[in-house]
Amino acid sequence: GYTPGKMLATEEFTRFPLLMWEKVLSKVKKSVVFMDDKCAEALHWSGGAATLLEAGARNLKQFSSFEACGVNEPKAVFVVSTLLKGRTVDIIKDIISLSHFQYCVVFTTVAHSVHLLVNKVTTEMEGSPVFEQFEEKLCEWMGNMNYTAEVMHVPVVFAPVSQQLIVAPPFAHLFPLLSPDLEAINEKRPEKRRFASLNDIDMHCLPAELQIEVKSLASALNSMFEATGTREESFALGPMSRIIAGELANLPQAKNRRKTAPNKASIIFVDRTMDLTGAVGHHGDNLVEKVLTMLKLLPGHVTDVQVDMLELTSLHKTPHSKNILAPGCLAQIQSSARSLWDAMLTSKHKEGVIEVRRQLVEAASKENLPIKMSMGRVTPEQLCSYIQLFRSSRGALESHCGVLQLGLATAQTLRHPSLPRWDSCLAFERLLLQALGDADFPAVLRQLLPLMKPRGVEDTSASGSRLREDELGPDELILLLVYLYSLADETQPADHDTEEEEELEKLERDLIGALTLVISREKELSPLLQKLTGCTNPEELTAERVHSAVEKMFKTLRGLSSTRNHLKQLRSIYTASDGIHQATYRPFLRQILEEVFHPDRRECPDIEHMSGGLTDLLKTGFSMFMKVSRPHPGDNPLLLLFMVGGVTPSELRLIKETVATHRPGTQVLVLSTRLLRPTDIPELLFGTQRLVPDIGV
Repeated sequence: GYTPGKMLATEEFTRFPLLMWEKVLSKVKKSVVFMDDKCAEALHWSGGAATLLEAGARNLKQFSSFEACGVNEPKAVFVVSTLLKGRTVDIIKDIISLSHFQYCVVFTTVAHSVHLLVNKVTTEMEGSPVFEQFEEKLCEWMGNMNYTAEVMHVPVVFAPVSQQLIVAPPFAHLFPLLSPDLEAINEKRPEKRRFASLNDIDMHCLPAELQIEVKSLASALNSMFEATGTREESFALGPMSRIIAGELANLPQAKNRRKTAPNKASIIFVDRTMDLTGAVGHHGDNLVEKVLTMLKLLPGHVTDVQVDMLELTSLHKTPHSKNILAPGCLAQIQSSARSLWDAMLTSKHKEGVIEVRRQLVEAASKENLPIKMSMGRVTPEQLCSYIQLFRSSRGALESHCGVLQLGLATAQTLRHPSLPRWDSCLAFERLLLQALGDADFPAVLRQLLPLMKPRGVEDTSASGSRLREDELGPDELILLLVYLYSLADETQPADHDTEEEEELEKLERDLIGALTLVISREKELSPLLQKLTGCTNPEELTAERVHSAVEKMFKTLRGLSSTRNHLKQLRSIYTASDGIHQATYRPFLRQILEEVFHPDRRECPDIEHMSGGLTDLLKTGFSMFMKVSRPHPGDNPLLLLFMVGGVTPSELRLIKETVATHRPGTQVLVLSTRLLRPTDIPELLFGTQRLVPDIGV
């Protein structure tokens, strides 16, 4: 194959989502577009609704049975991230029945091959019979078989969040399975055929919904590899990653592509559960992690947040000003803003904040605005005073609105009343990490008990009962529990005695009681608590409901410490103190990259090579006679890391730094189901149907 230029490889991948959207854009002229939240989020990072309107769409509406169009709107385009079956079909039918369309186009991100599987068709078929049948249905609902209907597959599932990261919003809730999921799978199996561990699980024993989710993801990745001419070697760490990589290896379309594609790449799938400490910890020292945590999510999104734009206007802050003014966000189109966002995402907190200031000063001087340059610490007041200079000139506002939104997001985060809690969490994590080396697990866990008291309760030592800014609430306490439990095994002697086990059970009962009380006394429920308890406001909460949710949570916590037990080499992410150095957390991703880039090209038993089919088995059979070297993930000029269950901003920086240190020439692109903030993890662990995802049916 040809050797592409330095930037070509990763740029082709980040351009792929835009190419897929172009297929949609070619059909939207004079139409009203109906789009579900997951596709809307993917579009949001690929130019947003503006691109639809520029391509001639008249309007963009939510994909919902409560939406419809008038007589003068004869054309509709639907973009959905689900199978054309069940609920999705009902909504399309509802919208058409209430409208007056003569032309309907339906795009689904789910491939026709997956539609066939759902309909239990296993043979290869000519054409797209499922889509053709649906076209007839659409004409029927429009009320005239001579009207036009088109149904097609377009994989608009990826969102280029930055130069280095692509996420997949339709798969944001896909997460590696945990021990309660193993129990649920085993319950349905005869005694003799139960699985001993999650590592024994294969595709066929998963519920149909999860199989469809995995097949859809493998198919979307294959489309991306097809468009970029990639021939991949797949590797996997963790049970879920192994299933996804195996699915990709065995896709018939993928086998054909790999025979001819010119560009070689390695892709390593990694289960998030291999390192939860890194995902819930506050040790990242990264500005974007704080922005994502402090600011509210954009409605219907899992990645982007709302930036209050009030300071760019002359409006006064009133309860209603929120409703007049559309929020800003982090996803920007302007190239200056995109480069600022990339810098914020992959640098340390302090460097990020300084870069925000630098770009604001640069923008202001381009516009000849009277800026007072100041050195020293960056304060939110200083950033706001710079930003307000732009109010006087509409032109300046428009040319720099991207950088201004990122500047506002930074200022709003730095002065956020909950920011001190970030540092409190970090301080506790450091204490617990040191304690783990010196004491047994129950003794360290016991240190959480005094923290578990309802917020704002009279504290005789403090003045009055005012809610302290840095006081930990239930969300933070749950994060500390996950942090501790995911390290529990590292620090324990392997032989637990029954006495210790009983002590742990008693302690857990106390913690469950204390946390139940803390949650029951909350004045308003955070998004996480709503997911955990299934209640939207405190009035609905009953002690029983909270108690059973917390009990269930501890069942899941118990299994977190064994996620790396099957590994031979990369078993530990913790280094105890040796009397001179403090105990430290060792990020799993850094360990993987150090293995991959090791100068001796060592074979790492844990990074399992996944390849398609029988020929490989035959090869290994002959390997006693022939020298067969297994593919090594460090062999190719492009390395893709696919994080199943999410990646954090600080991990993006860590990957960038590790590559620069060990193998500067290699290009590394991170693919992930989502970009994580710490509180996403408890939601994925305790509030998500991992075994039966909602596939819209």
